[in-house]
Amino acid sequence: MDVADLVAREEIRDVLLRYCRAVDRGDLALLRSVYHPDATDDHGMFKGNGHEFAEFILAQPGRDELVTQHHLTNVAIELDGDDARAETYFVAVHRRPGPPVSIGQFGGRYVDRLSRRDGVWRIAERVVVHDWSLRETVGPEWGGLDAFARGAQAPDDPGHRLLAAG
Repeated sequence: MDVADLVAREEIRDVLLRYCRAVDRGDLALLRSVYHPDATDDHGMFKGNGHEFAEFILAQPGRDELVTQHHLTNVAIELDGDDARAETYFVAVHRRPGPPVSIGQFGGRYVDRLSRRDGVWRIAERVVVHDWSLRETVGPEWGGLDAFARGAQAPDDPGHRLLAAG
């Protein structure tokens, strides 16, 4: 593996992480930026263009009250010049407000074909694989949490404001 391969792998990881940040913060422009304009996404309940998926997922009813965190774990990347294949394990946690409050967890894999066009890596094709999931109804959150900054959708989220100001 040479330096160019290491750089490509890091750029691909950045695409994968930007996807998580974009979908968790509800940032449409950032979410669209991870897909080539002609990309496809098979997300189970949506099969079609990646940019259209971005609009679809962020327009879901109740989206403003939904809190999500997408966590990436194992990432396997195979490079072939300006093309790559990646399998990325993830756990997505979704908190829906109540009453009662529910927590859903989805464990799966992003199976991606990525390409570098004009020097920029983006997803060309994605299939989301469902490995396991669960939903739990939970009681009230821990006490004393009101002192913490609260997560929100872009542009109101503290992390979004910080990184956007950069």
